[in-house]
Amino acid sequence: MTIRAPVPLLGAHVSTQGGVAAAPDRGRAIGATAIQIFTKTPNQWRDPVIAPETVRAFRERLRRSGIEAVVAHDSYLINLASPDPVLWEKSVAGFTRELERCRALGLAWVVSHPGNYIDQREDGIARNARGYASCLARVDGPGVLIEGTAGAGTALGATFEELAALRAALPPEHQRRVGFCLDTAHLHAAGYNVAGDLDGVWREFEARIGLEHLRCLHLNDSRAKAGSHLDRHAWIGEGTIGPDAFRRIMRDPAMEKTIKIIETPKGDDWMRHDRRMLRRLRAYTRGPRPVSVAER
Repeated sequence: MTIRAPVPLLGAHVSTQGGVAAAPDRGRAIGATAIQIFTKTPNQWRDPVIAPETVRAFRERLRRSGIEAVVAHDSYLINLASPDPVLWEKSVAGFTRELERCRALGLAWVVSHPGNYIDQREDGIARNARGYASCLARVDGPGVLIEGTAGAGTALGATFEELAALRAALPPEHQRRVGFCLDTAHLHAAGYNVAGDLDGVWREFEARIGLEHLRCLHLNDSRAKAGSHLDRHAWIGEGTIGPDAFRRIMRDPAMEKTIKIIETPKGDDWMRHDRRMLRRLRAYTRGPRPVSVAER
């Protein structure tokens, strides 16, 4: 009897142009088993209400698509670490509505940038935690995946210590709904040795946070140098990270249930390039499997 390897939860960030109900069909078109979406225009404050018929269409198309996991990504304008009380309140309102849209669509997670602290780092962590707690208390259901950043300027979340502190600052009743999303390009830009010692990166994450809290990976190569704090995505295996790290991720038993999303350049033909990158990552699964982090 042939034992088949588990199908990875692998896909791309797909457009919701024309409405969120169009996203599952776009995911199916590129052969995805997981997708990431915006539930609204990410660079506008306007928060549309998703109509019941749109929710029904999304859920039905998702059911037919074969896609097993969908995560949302919050608006680029939201800054729950901001010292500006007007922007902070606006961000809380916007993130609350994001959670409401996710709940309506049946999405388990929303990926969230932790924000820019502007003044004092510790104060920014406290404001961020207060904001997440307020939003989670208002909306049952969906959880938050705090995304690690490249660490430019006053952005929070570039180190594992800081990510751990963000979650630890939340009330215990909300911590169970908070996990993490790591981006390979962000890790590389933040100074983690993704290209040369990926095992060491995972060991450090396990020691400081715990791999059970890593629910999503953004798989992106980088056009920037390691430690540059520049967020510059490149096609898989064609940047300064190179192919080996992605082979290890795709073969690592500890990452089998982790949702993997590419945010690689779309070029002049998003479907062709997304298909090409996903084929490349699936090809990386073939070969000897490393010992998982849990067994090291």
